[in-house]
Amino acid sequence: MLSLPFLSRRAVLGTGLAAAGTLAGHAALAQGRRTTDTVRLGWGFGGLPLLAKERGEFARLLARDGIKVEWIGPFPAHAPSIQAVVGGSADFSFGGSTTPALASIIAGSPLVFTQFAVVEPRTTAIIARRDSGITGIPGLKGRSVAVNRSGLGEFLLIAALEKHGLSRNDVRVVYLNPPEAAPAFAAGKVDAWSMWSPGVDIARSEYGAHDIFVEGRDLGFQIDFSSYLVTRRFAEQNTEIVRAVNAAYAAEAAWASENPREAETLAQRQGAYSDAIRDAFIERRRRYVIRRIDDTDFQAELQRAADWLSQRRVLPEPVRVRDHLARL
Repeated sequence: MLSLPFLSRRAVLGTGLAAAGTLAGHAALAQGRRTTDTVRLGWGFGGLPLLAKERGEFARLLARDGIKVEWIGPFPAHAPSIQAVVGGSADFSFGGSTTPALASIIAGSPLVFTQFAVVEPRTTAIIARRDSGITGIPGLKGRSVAVNRSGLGEFLLIAALEKHGLSRNDVRVVYLNPPEAAPAFAAGKVDAWSMWSPGVDIARSEYGAHDIFVEGRDLGFQIDFSSYLVTRRFAEQNTEIVRAVNAAYAAEAAWASENPREAETLAQRQGAYSDAIRDAFIERRRRYVIRRIDDTDFQAELQRAADWLSQRRVLPEPVRVRDHLARL
């Protein structure tokens, strides 16, 4: 089990028995080390937060240092999770796409990244309806495609179109969040859908959808990553809590990577999809690799991604990633 790299609450209370220790404790609090004993974490129907919530070890790990976990959600996508953080109803976003996170930062939201996760294999895909007659990206010309605005779905569509010599103007982009996109796709109101797992997997199983572009197979680079964000003020005032949450998510990532059957069974309970889809996930052996904010190689990779997105107007303007990392 990973150890938590911060002073435990028990130790703080212990030193607080002495007058000098009490004064030192107050000084540390004034410096913003920790101002609360409760952390509110966003979650959705997938990823590490879902596993952490369902398994319970995450909360038990933080409880050892007197930190209570409150789960906020479920959120259908990362953007509304980020809005909850900005609006003050959650402390951490739910580990979703870096693209809407960067868009929110560009728009002026006082957010900082605390940690990242890379999930392999990359299974986000553009799928088409069985009766659409679309067999590849060139067949999207003049057709409608559902994507989540400034999110993974939109970026993948742009990359796929570019690879095949098309532009956004060649297709009709329909902005829908996953809960609205799924029934629209099923009802034939859109011809194609750019989406991640398990949405694309459910659509293949239930609607007879087929792949026309798969990120891990057809795109030779990665531009979007899982990310966790807090407000800059929260990071400054609660460094201990941010470190504790980071360590607990790292432990969850290690467990999920080592125990795919158990992890996928937990995810299935909330996703309510078939055993066949669950078994396909187990066979893939999804791996969750945590990337720290002080990882300079990863910083450079994310900066290249942000530049690519701004050059293609998925992001409205350039952004310097290193200016929006928590100081831990």
